[in-house]
Amino acid sequence: MLITEQQTIATYYNALVNREPSYVGTFYVGVKTTSIFCIATCRARKPKRENVEFYSEFKDALDAGYRPCKICKPTENAQAAPKQVEQAIELVKADLKQKVTDQHLREQGIAPEFVRRWFKQHYGMTFQTYQRMFRINSAFEELKKGNTATDTAFNAGFNSLSGFGYTYKQVVGHSPKTQADKQIILISRLTTPIGPMFVCATEKGICLLEFVDRRMLETEFKDLQKRLKAQILMGENAHIKALKQQLESYFNGNLTHFTVPLDTPGTDFQQQVWQCLQTIDYGETASYQQQAQKINNPKAVRAVASANGFNRVAIVIPCHRVIGKDGSLTGYGGGLARKKWLLEHEQRHRVANQ
Repeated sequence: MLITEQQTIATYYNALVNREPSYVGTFYVGVKTTSIFCIATCRARKPKRENVEFYSEFKDALDAGYRPCKICKPTENAQAAPKQVEQAIELVKADLKQKVTDQHLREQGIAPEFVRRWFKQHYGMTFQTYQRMFRINSAFEELKKGNTATDTAFNAGFNSLSGFGYTYKQVVGHSPKTQADKQIILISRLTTPIGPMFVCATEKGICLLEFVDRRMLETEFKDLQKRLKAQILMGENAHIKALKQQLESYFNGNLTHFTVPLDTPGTDFQQQVWQCLQTIDYGETASYQQQAQKINNPKAVRAVASANGFNRVAIVIPCHRVIGKDGSLTGYGGGLARKKWLLEHEQRHRVANQ
């Protein structure tokens, strides 16, 4: 939303001039003379008051035609985990047997209230729930290797087998005894030049990559869990780590084709459409009609468009490369501003690499 209240504008401009870190993510400032937008702590030379306008969300700045500043990288740094949150996460990963309490956080100079607010805002869960998911994910991996429930409970930091069994069933949906034929979906968060994203993966491959502000994201999570008969837990596996590396290379303009394995449940027709999407070359576009013709079903234009909309793996399965027959941008789950950005990014780097 464009900020119009004069007192708020004055406050934000003062924060911009003074590079106030407490305002990072609170506003995004568009500089009219350069067509870029920044966060409060940007090191670039400060623009005059009459040459800026303020937005409450980075998507609003993108929609208004501004590009992310290459110095402060607003869509990355405003959404990345603050140092205190990163420290709290490292405490969790360092020793799964040890529950990280408010006291432990304070001993490390970390404000537990700040950590709780950040997790609630950016993950939609409490920090304690985040910890439990990591511990249960570790337990799941141990059980898969054939470890006993007793040893697994102890290694995961539980004081009793009954407490472990109860928590495990609450999180995963079944008891540790029925572990053998079950699977889980791991979820992690990452930042990109056009906003933060969630990535999910099974043992087979990536099953979801979506912007965190996508509408109906919760519905997508529920549908994915139902289709794969698995629960979503916080964590990373080799597929998620590989995708994060490939996405970094993609956004740097150095990668034009993703090789990470995918696990995308859907109908036969959806699978056909998603496979066809991956044949659109980097830096190129195609219409829904052209896609329908490629799959030898020229009358299925609307069905193709619908299948595109059900694609859960953004960017990797490049539905952003599909445009209207007249060349216009059409619907995109991440927003048309992001679609425009992605297309321009690919076209620019394609030319540069030729």
